[in-house]
Amino acid sequence: MTTRTTPEPAPAAPLLDLHTLVVTVRRRRRLWGSMALLGLVGGAGTAVLLPPEPTAVTKVLVAHQEDQPTDPGTLIRTDVALLHTTRIAGRALEALGSPEKPEDFMKEYEGSGLTNNVLQIEATGDGEAEAVARVRAVADAFVEDHVRRLREAADAEARTLLDQRDRLRDELAEVNRAIGDDTPESGSGASADRESLFARRAELTSQITEFGQRAAQARVGTPRLVAGTQIVDAPRAVRHSVPATAATNAGIGLALGLALGLAVAAVGTVVADRPVLRRDVAAHLGASVIAELPRATRGLWRRRRIRAAQARLTVSLARTVRDSAEPVSLLELGCARAAGGLALDLAAALPAERPAVVVDGLPDARLAGRRPRPGGPVVVGAQDATAGARRELRLGVGSVAPGTSWTDLPYLGTRTVLVVRAGHGSAAWLHTVARQLAEQHIEVIGVVLIDPDPRDRTDGTLWDAPPSPPRGAGSRTSRQHEVGRPRIERLPKWAARVPDSEQEAR
Repeated sequence: MTTRTTPEPAPAAPLLDLHTLVVTVRRRRRLWGSMALLGLVGGAGTAVLLPPEPTAVTKVLVAHQEDQPTDPGTLIRTDVALLHTTRIAGRALEALGSPEKPEDFMKEYEGSGLTNNVLQIEATGDGEAEAVARVRAVADAFVEDHVRRLREAADAEARTLLDQRDRLRDELAEVNRAIGDDTPESGSGASADRESLFARRAELTSQITEFGQRAAQARVGTPRLVAGTQIVDAPRAVRHSVPATAATNAGIGLALGLALGLAVAAVGTVVADRPVLRRDVAAHLGASVIAELPRATRGLWRRRRIRAAQARLTVSLARTVRDSAEPVSLLELGCARAAGGLALDLAAALPAERPAVVVDGLPDARLAGRRPRPGGPVVVGAQDATAGARRELRLGVGSVAPGTSWTDLPYLGTRTVLVVRAGHGSAAWLHTVARQLAEQHIEVIGVVLIDPDPRDRTDGTLWDAPPSPPRGAGSRTSRQHEVGRPRIERLPKWAARVPDSEQEAR
């Protein structure tokens, strides 16, 4: 009786794996570090190569007739807007004797309100003296215009009050004339009219006096406002410190470059979809990661650790392949140099009673073209490879990079160890490699991960992968028809996730 179980559906992969994103961005630190350094140098260079124009500054105390303690700054913003008018710019140019257009001159000075009554004016020029002269001319033109507007407003108010007073005087003259024309011999009705005329005359006299006083006060307050509007900070040139400006620009450039670099690295990581973590590489290739080799870097201690790790890996692989009755191959993806060196070390580590012949199937035949080392293993090209003696073990070295001839891989070995550089191949291409090896009936012993992330704590073992069947038809038949044990068939997850094309994988 055969029992078939349906595999449990794998959990849906997240749309964006933050762990993988962080690891991949950290691995691309050369990119965002270079962009940050470029921003730092560029920011510092702008301060030296593009110094700011000579600038002068002054401060003007502005008195307003409508000043209120609760004013939110509306009056000073109005003064800033009036500062950028052709009338003030034209008067400043007249004082400077410049033929420049007021519209162009307005672009060379700026005003800002510091408080409700303090206006700061900045102007640029070809030199410090010209900048100081320009800011002084603009400030004088603004003060003159503000004083003129105050006086015109006071005169207009006083004139209105005086006109009202004159109108009341004319009415008072008519009332006085009516009182004078009235005779004492009139009746009781005339007496009442006389009283109303006297009351109206008193009211008009009071209003005339009030309007006269208000007109006087309107003109009396103007000199105080005029005196309060003045330049309180003499025009002076602004000193620019090149080191301080360079430090500020360098900091800004560093921040912008770093942010841009991180953004580019993050976007490139999402778009490229190149697995870096052990679990992702194992899942996409359908084989467990059996060993790791760090990237070769400078430093005596690091080189010793790398050599020790490579020696342990060589011994482990030698135990695996020395008793193999079939040829074994090392297939690289993005690390041809590491795969070639590992093949030579593995061939040298095999016992003398069964030496290994290295078959170089790399695209550029870098191993076969080298000068043989004294006492080193025999290296032949793929076209010169023969079956050899029965006691010899063929150890092939090939590539599964794009452009590989898949039908030639079985001649290198029917069992293989994939030597993959982390982050080199895309997920779609790893699927392609796994599918092609399965179609060529090449058994994958395991994956050797080159240049892994040192902080990777994920597991690269496929716990749910089906066990590799033993070689030989008899053993396979006996395993499938073992009496007393039902056969449970499981589909590996990696086989179900292999797409038909690279575009589908993305």
